[in-house]
Amino acid sequence: MKPIVKICFFSNVFNVKKILIISPHYPPSNLAAVHRSRLFAQHLPAFGWEPIILTVDEAYYEESLDRNLQKLLPVNQRIEKVKAYAVSKPRLIGDIGLRGFFQLRKKALELVKQEKIDFVYITIPSFYVSLIGTYLHRKTGVLYGIDYIDPWLHQFPGSDKLFSRHWFSTKLAKWLEPKAVKDAAMITGVAEGYFTAVLERNPSLKKSCVVGAMPYGGEAADHEVLKTLKLQPYLFQKNQKLQLVYAGAMLPKAYEPLEAIFQSIAANQKQFREVEFHFIGTGKTTHDAMGHNIKPLAEKYGLWQTVVFEYPKRIPYLDVLIHLDAADAVFILGSTEPHYTPSKTYQGVLSKKPILAVLHMQSTAVHIVRSTNAGRVLAFNGKEAIADIRQQFCRVFDDFFLFESSYQPEQVDMKLFNQYSAKEVTRKLVSLLDSVK
Repeated sequence: MKPIVKICFFSNVFNVKKILIISPHYPPSNLAAVHRSRLFAQHLPAFGWEPIILTVDEAYYEESLDRNLQKLLPVNQRIEKVKAYAVSKPRLIGDIGLRGFFQLRKKALELVKQEKIDFVYITIPSFYVSLIGTYLHRKTGVLYGIDYIDPWLHQFPGSDKLFSRHWFSTKLAKWLEPKAVKDAAMITGVAEGYFTAVLERNPSLKKSCVVGAMPYGGEAADHEVLKTLKLQPYLFQKNQKLQLVYAGAMLPKAYEPLEAIFQSIAANQKQFREVEFHFIGTGKTTHDAMGHNIKPLAEKYGLWQTVVFEYPKRIPYLDVLIHLDAADAVFILGSTEPHYTPSKTYQGVLSKKPILAVLHMQSTAVHIVRSTNAGRVLAFNGKEAIADIRQQFCRVFDDFFLFESSYQPEQVDMKLFNQYSAKEVTRKLVSLLDSVK
């Protein structure tokens, strides 16, 4: 299968440096995190860095594969694949970073020793592969960095329940993270809040390593590829109602804002008679079509299948883009955690559909939507402001309804949005790489 996206920058670049990107999941994996390493690898050659991707062979992935994602990869991109231990029955270890840890570590050491690798960059999760960085540094002296797509040491629901799975994970993270980061030359993350606590727990890093925050960024080329695939939406049919799509997993701390929204809608149902919210990929697991998370809440407030619809199973990335294209608008829901900046913000802008967003006021997505004139935002100030969402949602929705009725894609300031493109985000990464000593 030949990739459709043909991007190759090496011929005109002198003094090319090599960066080994360790990412256990990579296309055709359908997990959201693969786009972090994919987009960096796509644009790094333009800035003089040749990426080598080290990943686990997709034959060992548990999630459904999306072969169309491979069409988004640059031609001749170098991808090294290793085997992993199969998932046992009963399922004891699912994490691909654990099942492929020793194979990834062995291959990484081989690559660093045989080739002039200037830097090793490890995206997490999987969190455990970050330990490969300090191992390689100890064996070869190579510099490495860790990119926090999610916080590692995090209080999940149930973390305080003695001897529970999350309790063990938290204890393990407290023990392993200092070992993983101690020799790091660079710490990055999707937002500062993803790694600020890491620096506080390991204060020596503030003097010894470069740090920086970079969002996912949007990739317009993905939407161009979409036009060539002739995919069709299949989860809902176009009708005369205003249809908004939320696509992506639900964070644990997003349910309180969502419930406040549903309460507001339920109290003003006449206002929403001609409105539909479609939630895609919000289920309990990635491939359980019946693992509803939104449905129980919608039923509680009498909104199920009148205003609110849910399709729990995760669908392929390009299928998501097709459903955004089929919708009238994009709905973005944030979290009570200030650092959370939904990557779906970039997809929303590039879909050229108006955006309705409910976000923590400290989320960088607030500025993105407002400054580019891509939509309307209800910005709230954390958990203590949930009551404000109940009171303000209908007013903000009225404003959005007027905005949507006259919306034209040309009104979005794409020149301003360009600073959030995947290429510009990669430029920031390169700036950090060049400053590492």
